[in-house]
This record gives sequence, structure tokens and C-alpha cells, in this order.
Amino acid sequence: MDLSNGEGVGVITAAEKSNDHEGDTSFKEPNSTEKKALGSKVTDVGSISCKNMFFRADKIDLKSLDIQLDKHLSRVWSRDREVQTSREDWEIDLAKLDLRNVIAHGTYGTVYRGVYDGQDVAVKILDWGEDGIATAAETAALRSSFRQEVAVWHKLDHPNVTKFIGASMGTFNLKMPSKDGTSEGQNSLPSKACCVVVEYLPGGTLKNFLIRNVRKKLAFKVVIQIALDLSRGLSYLHSKKIVHRDVKTENMLLDARRTLKIADFGVARVEAQNPRDMTGETGTLGYMAPEVLDGKPYNRKCDVYSFGICLWEIYCCDMPYPNLSFAEVSSAVVRQNLRPEIPRCCPSSLASIMRKCWDVHPEKRPDMDEVVRLLEAIDTSKGGGMIPEDQAGGCLCFNTARGP
Repeated sequence: MDLSNGEGVGVITAAEKSNDHEGDTSFKEPNSTEKKALGSKVTDVGSISCKNMFFRADKIDLKSLDIQLDKHLSRVWSRDREVQTSREDWEIDLAKLDLRNVIAHGTYGTVYRGVYDGQDVAVKILDWGEDGIATAAETAALRSSFRQEVAVWHKLDHPNVTKFIGASMGTFNLKMPSKDGTSEGQNSLPSKACCVVVEYLPGGTLKNFLIRNVRKKLAFKVVIQIALDLSRGLSYLHSKKIVHRDVKTENMLLDARRTLKIADFGVARVEAQNPRDMTGETGTLGYMAPEVLDGKPYNRKCDVYSFGICLWEIYCCDMPYPNLSFAEVSSAVVRQNLRPEIPRCCPSSLASIMRKCWDVHPEKRPDMDEVVRLLEAIDTSKGGGMIPEDQAGGCLCFNTARGP
């Protein structure tokens, strides 16, 4: 807190004191001992010369002091947090991080493309809103969730899981990019902001890839390749007792070679020994298993259900339940066993996997390692992909021809 310019503090000289209090018998000249003590205090606060200067209580701007103190403590708190977490093996050196441009915006932050220590990276900055908006309890819960995500992610190593580079519980030394793409000195992020750094994948999300192919659809071998990448990644997570809990095409990324990698572990957690310890609606409607939607206990089989929906989406390059509201989907999935309609042109081997994965009974759904084996056994040499709309020649549901 810099008070060198006397901001927010009423300071007067001895001469001013004499003029202001001339004839005022209530004002008492401080003795030499008091002057010395007061001068020492002033010197401790800032660089104001203590010679012939005194504080006037009626001139002190307490509001300004409070603002300065809050800013100072926020900076100190952020620096202290960074020092405390520097012993974590996932902590990164923010001085090596160079942010470039914005990739995406989310509810609690922004994703940037950048470079860390010479490597292309994606940087997710979680600001959780401006200072003062979230309560202390809410901010603590969000930071705890962030630590949970980092704790899950930094231990993982698999070709179908996005590679974790590092994270920071503070952003005090982080240089933010300006509008012209250059780095600025001081950032304006909230004091409790955090960031996580992962490998940059140029292919974007699986969701956007499917949207780009909504008309021409995907060749059957491409469908199986993407499905295998996703199933192998999930099988690996489950082998580590990790339940992703938000499996959807938006949370899957593609590299330059179209290899799929699972991302976004914001709601992932280690699977509880007792399924009853895992309850509550966590995930995205349309992909959420009936037991999750219904608030019942669940386990890793909720990921298997979500995979089944993703598998349908990959094959059809379409959105499940496009004409239903979230409330209608939630109710119909739980009470009416609603599932996406499988086209007649879909090979029975793939349709069977979809139905097994989204079975209403979690215990009847296959484990992901079994799904991997079923997908590996499918013959793609004869085609079988979704037939493009301009080649369908009628309703896809009644067309028995095989696609590419």
C-alpha cells in the first residue's frame, strides 16, 4: 500500500497547524517525545517527511484507505498462495507462459492459445467472476473444484487423454494479451483466479467436427476409429478409478491427425467405493444417464451411457433430441426410456453396442474395456456409414443400403 503521495491521509505542517488552531486553547502542541513517536509511525507507513508534519483525523479518507488496503492484501494473498503451492509438482512458472489469442469463453473463464516453454498450449483461465461477486464460500468451493481437476489430470498419461502441462493457483505474474496480440505487463484478473495449461490440439472439438460433416456424414471406418479413441480413453480413466461424469462431444478434442483426446476434467472424480456416495445431477442433459437425472446413486456406468449417446452422434453427425427441451428430455429419458432413433442403415454390430451402452439398468451396461473389444471386432471393409441426405433416396429409417 503506497502512501507516499499522502493519498487518503490528512497531513498538515506545523505552520498550517498554527494557523488552523490559532486561539484554539483545546489544541495542545505535542511534546518532543510525541513528535518523535509520531514521526516514526509516518516513516513506517510511507515516504512522507515527518519533520513538522502531523495527521489530522478529520482529513483521513477511510474509504480510500480501505480500497488501497484491500488491493494490497489481495496482491499479497495471491503471491502467498503461489509461494505455498510452488512445492506442488504440477505448479508452472508463469514467466514462461505467453498467451496469444482467445479460443473460447466459458461460464467461469476463458480459454487462450499460447506458448509455454516453447510448446503450443491451451490455457484455461478460471476467474469465477469479478472480485466481490462470489461469496467467500462459493469461491473456496470453486477453487477446491479446480484443485480436484488438477489432481485428477496431472497424473494421467494416455494417447487418448489430453496431456496436462501444469497449473497455477494464482495468476499474479501472468501477462495477458492485448487487443493487438502483444503481451501486457499487469493483468486485471480477479485476485483468486487460477489457470490450467494443457497441450494445444488444432482439430478443435469433436462436436464442431461432426457439425462440419452433418451433410456428407463420415465413412464407417472413420466412425469406428473415433469411437475406438473415445472408448480407449474412457477405459483408461476407469482403470484409474476415475469417472469423467461429463462425457459429451464438446469435451472431446482432435489433434492434427484426427486422433481423439478426452478433455475437461472439471467435474471428474475418483470413483467412490460406495455408489451411494456419488449422487446428484452432474453432466450435460441429453448425455446424462437416467440414474443421474433421477438423483440416484451412480458409478462409472454413467460414463458408459454417455458414450452410447456419443456413439450415435458420431455415426449420425447429428444432435440427439433436437426438437425437445431440456425438461422434456430429462423426463422422457427417465420415465419413458427415451433414446435416439438408430437409422436402419446402421450396421447391427454398431447398433447393438449403442443399445447395450444406454441400457436403463446400469449393471447391464458393458464396461468400457468390453466396448473396446466389441468395436475392434467390427469389420469396416464393406462400409456401413450413415448415408448422406442427398443420396438417401427416401427416409433413412427405412433405407437398408449401406453407406461408405
